[in-house]
Amino acid sequence: MKRLTTMLICLLVLSLTSGCWDNKELDEYGYVQAVAIDQGEDDRFVITTHFYNPSTKIEMGQSGNPASKGINISTSGETFFEAIREIPAKFGRKAKWDHMRVILIGEQLARNVNIREVLDFFSRDQEPRGTVLPLIAEQAAAPFLDVSPFIEQTIGQQYKRMETSGALYAAKTSKIPLYELAIQMCSPSNTSVLPYLHKTSVDNKAIISGLALIHDGKMVELLKEKDTEAFMMLMDRYIYGALEFPCTNENENALRKKESLEVLTFNSKLTPTVNNGSVSVGVKIAIEGTIGELRCSHLKTSKDMKQFEQRIVAQVEQQVKHTTDFFKTKKVDALGIGNQIYRRNPQQWKQLEPVWKEKIAQTEFDINVEVKVLSTGMNSGTIFGTKE
Repeated sequence: MKRLTTMLICLLVLSLTSGCWDNKELDEYGYVQAVAIDQGEDDRFVITTHFYNPSTKIEMGQSGNPASKGINISTSGETFFEAIREIPAKFGRKAKWDHMRVILIGEQLARNVNIREVLDFFSRDQEPRGTVLPLIAEQAAAPFLDVSPFIEQTIGQQYKRMETSGALYAAKTSKIPLYELAIQMCSPSNTSVLPYLHKTSVDNKAIISGLALIHDGKMVELLKEKDTEAFMMLMDRYIYGALEFPCTNENENALRKKESLEVLTFNSKLTPTVNNGSVSVGVKIAIEGTIGELRCSHLKTSKDMKQFEQRIVAQVEQQVKHTTDFFKTKKVDALGIGNQIYRRNPQQWKQLEPVWKEKIAQTEFDINVEVKVLSTGMNSGTIFGTKE
């Protein structure tokens, strides 16, 4: 009897768990890899959604076309939500956003419209992840989704890898996920940065380098590569990279005027001080690395090495000063100095906040750089092929 009762209970439980009353078939969804947002006529949003195409097959021994792995669907609306609701009518599937890699915002839109309005959907809907990477695209964003990826299966994944690798190994841009952008935009300094996607002047290929400065939700300025590198130094986000510095011999050929140092470890710290309403910032930078190239130096003694390190110090100080002067001229607190003051002394920040732009323009930066060369990369401290 006990055995029969147990069997009946098991059958009852199985009957309750059987069936697929809330099932969703794979062919009901289109998996979004990237989205481009531009400003259309009458201030409407023009959305280009890049979907993964799983139907492409690659036969054994044949090379596949990676561009065929992506499908672009263009829609528009007065609101972002209206535009994406038009996707099923054109594509035949509902957009699924939880596998999205990047969000491309057209430069024209970013300069004219508060991007908070554009990105609100991605923070409010339950599908998009906070780790998705937003970027500013030169002029309009949609054409960048027509670019064929180099090695990844979709251009969305390609841009994600370009941004993360460019920030990690070259310091030519910065990796900023959506959740971090939200934190920056609601900070006291009200300033944030986004990677800049553009075409190169040499071969017209897409590249992610430089940073777009966002103040009060709108793009106000663009940081070029060298200033971006210095910005990464100041924000202590510089991990790996190569520092170039000029030779001291002015008679050298123009193509041989620079040498390089491969950075292995990097540390920096900004310390703001407020004294009688005046703001000053102490900048400390410590760099360790190995020699990347020698073109005019001969490092035979410790004195030679010291002079070599001083040339690097001078170059870094000059580069950092150029960037801080740029921020002062534009009156933009991209370094988050106001954030530090607010965290340390909220009452002091309340007094400075109404005139913060003027205070940034008058801020003095005391820059101190230390460089240590760990190795020449080989036993010799002379140029390749020359006598010791």
